[in-house]
Amino acid sequence: MNNINYLSFNKYPKLYPQSIITLGWLTDLDNLRINPLSLCYGMGKSYGDVCLNEGGTIFDITNLNHIIDFDEKNGIIKCEAGITLDKILEFVVPKGWFLPVTPGTKFITLGGAVANDVHGKNHHTAGTFGSHVTEIELLRSDNITYKCTKNENRELFCATIGGLGLTGLIKSVEFGLIPIETPFMYVENIKFDNLDAFFDLNEESEKLFPYTVSWVDCTTKGKKMGRGIYMRGRHATKSEVNKSFEMKEGAIPFPIEARFINNFTVKTFNKLYYSKQLSKISTQIVPFEPYFYPLDMINGWEKAYGKNGFLQHQFVLPYDNCKKNMQQIFEIIVNSGMSSFLTVLKSFGDAKSPGMLSFPKKGITLAIDYRMEGNKTLELLNKIDKLVSKNNGRLYPGKDARMSREHFHQFYPNFGEFQSYKDSNFSSSFYRRIK
Repeated sequence: MNNINYLSFNKYPKLYPQSIITLGWLTDLDNLRINPLSLCYGMGKSYGDVCLNEGGTIFDITNLNHIIDFDEKNGIIKCEAGITLDKILEFVVPKGWFLPVTPGTKFITLGGAVANDVHGKNHHTAGTFGSHVTEIELLRSDNITYKCTKNENRELFCATIGGLGLTGLIKSVEFGLIPIETPFMYVENIKFDNLDAFFDLNEESEKLFPYTVSWVDCTTKGKKMGRGIYMRGRHATKSEVNKSFEMKEGAIPFPIEARFINNFTVKTFNKLYYSKQLSKISTQIVPFEPYFYPLDMINGWEKAYGKNGFLQHQFVLPYDNCKKNMQQIFEIIVNSGMSSFLTVLKSFGDAKSPGMLSFPKKGITLAIDYRMEGNKTLELLNKIDKLVSKNNGRLYPGKDARMSREHFHQFYPNFGEFQSYKDSNFSSSFYRRIK
């Protein structure tokens, strides 16, 4: 048993299960014994410890990866929970359909997308992934499979969406797709000078485009603090696509595991990345993959952070005083000298997910990576947490490795209700840390 394969994507913390059970077919679940301290594991693309289960049992579901049913006319698909979004896209895109919501990587399982209630660049128009789920088949430790919908076993349905894998083993998921004319995107890349400019541009763009996201530079100070490139897009029409593109491009391997991320390389990268676009606005027709999944093109990019791994920190702040509060947090990050070349700033709309523990709330969300440098890194994030807490914000459990129990309970006041629907035999290192 190679436990090293069952860490989280960012390789922190390093917590290992006692046993691993690999599931091959849905029929393997008929007589499955679910002991205490069990947890399902997919592609391990979560950050932190929501997918870790130190000393417990891991059910590897990645072989449960089949499409069960597809209503091509109405765009409704049902799949086993271990299938990846990549495989779903391979099947549905040529038929004129696309995922309703997708995170920044397509190499996650469908079960993981539901358990973390993932969000994407279109939250202001489409909400979370869980908003498009119509049915979940859930195996509980009483060996009963529950059909969960908005009308049948509704509470269990809502607890499982964003429930971090704690309500049972998701066997299958049915959800709705969105129609597309082509596998290409119409994209406008717009340079902005600072945080104030981002807020103005975002307000305008949300009204015009279904997908919005920005890369920001967290190394600049003064009037240039928070400068970046705003990327707004929509699915391209047939009339707009007048060139041929390959849908897939070869992934570029990251050659070594070394401490590539440091103050000098981050500042240099950010300066070059911001300057690479010479004009204020650049308009492109591109395949969907580089727009939605740019880092999937670089195999092993996480190795740049070194053997100690890294922490991704994502929070959302409500719009009330958001500009002032975000500027204060940017100042803390810039002055710490611990910024990253992977810093994403975008907005959440007011669409409410059915999930009891879903992360998004209306406001602005920032996601940033930090190389793990012990107390130096942890103290910086604790400092930001206090401001997030003070200003009615929230952290994302799916990208967390260290938020306090106190903050979790503040951020997720529905946790007490959720506990009523948690399966007593399912657990995780995250859950035992914050319960």
